[in-house]
Amino acid sequence: MKLLQQVWRANDTWEWIACLAIVLGVLFVLAALRFWLIRAVGKLSKRTDTRADDIALAVVRSTRLWLLAPLAFYAGALALDLPARIDRLFAAIAVAGGTLQVAFWINSLIHGLLERRIARLRTSDAESVTVLSLLAFVGRVLIWAVLLLVALDQVGFDITALVAGLGIGGVAVALAVQSVLGDLFASLSIVLDKPFVVGDFIVVDGLRGTVERVGIKTTRVRSLDGELMVFSNADLLKSRIRNFKRMVDRRVEFTIGVTYQTPPDKLRSISQWLRDIVKAQAKARFERAHLKHYSETAVVFEVVYHVLDADYNLYMDIQQAINLAVFERFTREGVDFAYAAKTLYVRPAAATPEGGRSVDKAA
Repeated sequence: MKLLQQVWRANDTWEWIACLAIVLGVLFVLAALRFWLIRAVGKLSKRTDTRADDIALAVVRSTRLWLLAPLAFYAGALALDLPARIDRLFAAIAVAGGTLQVAFWINSLIHGLLERRIARLRTSDAESVTVLSLLAFVGRVLIWAVLLLVALDQVGFDITALVAGLGIGGVAVALAVQSVLGDLFASLSIVLDKPFVVGDFIVVDGLRGTVERVGIKTTRVRSLDGELMVFSNADLLKSRIRNFKRMVDRRVEFTIGVTYQTPPDKLRSISQWLRDIVKAQAKARFERAHLKHYSETAVVFEVVYHVLDADYNLYMDIQQAINLAVFERFTREGVDFAYAAKTLYVRPAAATPEGGRSVDKAA
């Protein structure tokens, strides 16, 4: 009470009037600025389809005048002759109010950035919605915690012990649940980087199937045989993942072997036959066909072409059509396919000095 009387006596009437005028003036300017920004950004938001102005409007609307009022009182207090303790109190309250207002702005910004993305994924990818919502929640908690500590520090609380305790507790919790946190951050990487999404056909270390669900800790894949395979998210990202759903086209390579009894003129023509057969397919792009090498049982030709679609069934249809056309053409031209076999050649018997006969065989 004595302190208030001291303050009242230390300042004359005109100083109090100036203080009141500054407080009211700052409050009016802040209120008018908020009203003008909401109106201007609102008009801009109605004329455009971009997300940036919608987010800016939400941030402006989150402005709380009661949190900015301490700034007006602190500005008015500068016109008075106040004791150091009261001056520090006004400054601390102003900083605390401004800090909380910044927290509201950042919270609104996070909500605006993620709201439309979550709404778009809600019907198609519920797992991504869960992870994004969790990410937004963690971000808000961290922001509020940091800004609350700043506000407490400005008010005069000693936050050193509190920060140390939070740090030690955070390290202990992180060590206890490090595997869970590893899978959590891996799930965030999958959702944000999208090496695959629900519905993609992937191959992981020889295991193949369709992705059914991407969870916080595990990813579930349905194999071709019907069983459900569960992968840890952290282990999954450490593996080599082949995503066939993202395939633009499919490169196909196959070989055909013919017998060594095939006439040379037929051997020269086989590459052209194969070229014509592949080019006859509507959704295939021919690359090459060559006599590649001689094996123990066959003269081997290699053919390479591209299927202009990632669909596996289409690839099998084209390969089947090519195989049938090759069989028909080779049959018509009298060219035999090679297969694993050995021919035994027997020489006629020859007389020996003792009057006997011998037989030489070669395989």
